[in-house]
Amino acid sequence: MYDTTIATKLLSQLNSFLGRISPHFHKPVARFIGDMMYGIMAENDVKLSSIVRALKEKITPKKVEDRLSRMLSSSELEHTLHDVIAEMGATKVHNDTLIILDPSDIQKPYAKKMEHLAKVWDGSKGEVGDNLGYWGCMAVACESGGRRPIPLHFRLWSADSPGFVSENKEVEDIVKTISKHTKKRGIYVYDRGGDNIEFYHFLLSNGLDFIVRLKERYVKSWKRKIMCGELASQCQMLHRAVVEFDHHGETKYVTIEFGSVPVRLPDIPDKLLHMVVVRGFGKKPMMLLTTLAQNTSYKALWQVVEGYITRWRVEDTIRHVKQSYKLEDIRLFKYNKLKTMAAVVLTTVYFSMVWIGNSEKHAVIARSIANMSFRIHGVPEFHFYSIVDGTSDILKGRDGRWRGFDPSKAEKEHETSLFAFFGMNTG
Repeated sequence: MYDTTIATKLLSQLNSFLGRISPHFHKPVARFIGDMMYGIMAENDVKLSSIVRALKEKITPKKVEDRLSRMLSSSELEHTLHDVIAEMGATKVHNDTLIILDPSDIQKPYAKKMEHLAKVWDGSKGEVGDNLGYWGCMAVACESGGRRPIPLHFRLWSADSPGFVSENKEVEDIVKTISKHTKKRGIYVYDRGGDNIEFYHFLLSNGLDFIVRLKERYVKSWKRKIMCGELASQCQMLHRAVVEFDHHGETKYVTIEFGSVPVRLPDIPDKLLHMVVVRGFGKKPMMLLTTLAQNTSYKALWQVVEGYITRWRVEDTIRHVKQSYKLEDIRLFKYNKLKTMAAVVLTTVYFSMVWIGNSEKHAVIARSIANMSFRIHGVPEFHFYSIVDGTSDILKGRDGRWRGFDPSKAEKEHETSLFAFFGMNTG
């Protein structure tokens, strides 16, 4: 059922959000960002043709698409958007907040004309295969044990582009952007892709805390050099816990055991680290290298274990970002436009995932939007996919076209109370 009231307030909040970020951009650029966000949310699609359709402008679709395409060419826009979102998200990052780095890829097997296509991951082989596309990484903040990630960065790159150095360098640049705004707060959580000595050098030299899942490698323990898998087999399991998982809508419980051992990396012998060993998630123990776990208490070790488990729990939400906006179906031939589009998607996701629900008053509209979606599974529990679907239904159902960002109204709309608007009693 279409709700004009909710549509009005959604557009009001979009204008308010654009008012917050617009001081960083010239007015035409701020309007462009608003146009792109509106179109992406209305159509759940990043194709320019779909965005143009949603805008319903009075000029020909070809002219609108050409305008949007020209604006996407700006590399400065990509960098500025990344800075703006990182700055906004950083206010929600505390010393013990997890900053989860989630690498992924966008596969484009049939897009032969897209610039700098490169070989990407082949999941069936567990290695880089012959599939073509682009690499990427999303960084989100999340409180340990939580399920509501805060998007901080989303970057795409090609291993065949000019100036490309390595995946590690790309991830380091992401971390640099985030840590600049967080003032080094937060704990970086990375899968086995982060288990390389260059990355450890980078994190440690910058004074950043981390939890990284280990592959098989040599470590030093009590002055002896030993493979971490062998050391893990000798680790005393001091603690036990029952972990709850949502598996295809069914709650599962797994009993795990965990302990730790102090270690050093042979290439960085002056830094004392800890390897937290977890049994119960598979045949082989899970090994987590961390700057944390300075003692062997349950609380200290559980912080590390729960931190990595939280990464698993938010992976579905991160994966849904790609699916919600059909990123695999992106059709931009120029590499720089593709990278800018990733930053625009990040901005859209931040609005949907954080801005709408960032306060009690905004949560009112978040629940209302979610209720517009048939895919909601329980309110007030926040589900990103429900917000995405509900927003699309609302914007598609409204009469009239999107008239663009209005700076004169943004500040006023930001101050409008949703409780007053809905006539709710807050006493």
